[in-house]
Amino acid sequence: MDIEKNLEFSVLLDYYSDMLTEKQRDVIDLYYNEDLSLSEIAEHENITRQGVRDSIKRGEQTMLELEEKLHLAEKSRKYYEIIGEVGKLAADIKAECAHCGFPKGIVKRAEYLVSLAEENKDLF
Repeated sequence: MDIEKNLEFSVLLDYYSDMLTEKQRDVIDLYYNEDLSLSEIAEHENITRQGVRDSIKRGEQTMLELEEKLHLAEKSRKYYEIIGEVGKLAADIKAECAHCGFPKGIVKRAEYLVSLAEENKDLF
């Protein structure tokens, strides 16, 4: 199983875990976040290996359908990209102000943008 797929389902679980059954949530968490094998999960949950696999597949399908409709993970990823870019651009503006004598108004606004980006980078 590739790392990108593991990460994708770990992220989707963060957003949509409450929409899964308790069993689906538990086995998906054990599989993707705790890196347990199907056999280890089956023993832990006292169900068959096939039952674990079926529960994971149904949970994955549910999360993919929810993401397709709601786009919460996608919106969050875009938010992080935007807030990072705002912070970078504000830092660039502040650095460029060195060439024009640090106009107070521009520097203050750039510092404010940097602080906004920094304070809100972990909002989601």
